[in-house]
Amino acid sequence: MRAILCKAWGGPATLTYEETAAPALAPGQVRFTVHGAGINFADTLMIAGKYQEKPPFPFVPGLEAAGIVSEVGAGVTELKLGDRILAYMGHGGYAEEAVVPEAHAMRIPAKMDLLTAAGFPVAYGTAQLALAYRAKLKAGETLLVTGASSGVGLTAVEVGKAMGATVIATASSPEKLEVARQHGADHTINYTTENLRERVKTLTHGKGADVVYDPVGGDAFDAALRSLAWEGRIIVIGFASGRIPSVPANYVLMKSCSVIGVLWGATARRDPALARAGFSELFRMYEQGQLKPFVSRTFPLERAAEALSLMMERKITGKLVLTMGRS
Repeated sequence: MRAILCKAWGGPATLTYEETAAPALAPGQVRFTVHGAGINFADTLMIAGKYQEKPPFPFVPGLEAAGIVSEVGAGVTELKLGDRILAYMGHGGYAEEAVVPEAHAMRIPAKMDLLTAAGFPVAYGTAQLALAYRAKLKAGETLLVTGASSGVGLTAVEVGKAMGATVIATASSPEKLEVARQHGADHTINYTTENLRERVKTLTHGKGADVVYDPVGGDAFDAALRSLAWEGRIIVIGFASGRIPSVPANYVLMKSCSVIGVLWGATARRDPALARAGFSELFRMYEQGQLKPFVSRTFPLERAAEALSLMMERKITGKLVLTMGRS
């Protein structure tokens, strides 16, 4: 099979595109022909050796993919040949074939195409786990989303809106904010021209945001933390800005607020049943038209390095997906 290989820690330019052996199938696993693989910021960290998981070389990057089941291992009970699935994995998605435990793969709704499904698991899974399970967002509360035009941010805007929250989206340009507005944001803040803390204060009539969803870190985290309401919750998703912020414990005390870390992939592997329950709810939202996944660009597999570079430069809106020429 053809695949993207990481043979040494480094940036996207160090990756190679070549022929390699297909992964072996073990009991309890399914093999599928990959039609699309989602690009995630965590992939850039993994190939640089900065992620919590460091696979042995050479390895195939890619945390999520979608395709059609081509083989099932002994003990597989639910999935069958020909099923259209999405899957999440530690790595292995950037290839023409992939193998995953049955528990980490799910049939997709009939109306969902495979390229949409390829970019669905990580971003939407993270948003649902973070907002519903960890932050316990309630209808009527105010949700502030940083980096709201990114693949991760847009999903939080949509899921939060579907849960009945008032959503405030932040981004760095009018174009990015318009994307967030089209996906359900009630209010928008351009943090390059507006004071985020003051705008949140105005929009919430002095109360502040009940929940903050932050995949950016850095200055965005600092401003968002100070925009929390009493007993607010700020969810740490990642650090796309490149700076890991420090949390002033005295402010956490004075606001009686919570700082909550969410690492969806590790949670899903530890508790597949929790992840599957989350996907059932997400699929319900999708089928009811509450979620409208936005794949802004696709790239053929051999151009994975280019797609990852765009991700690192934060020059994109929505989701990037690699294609295998099958869709």
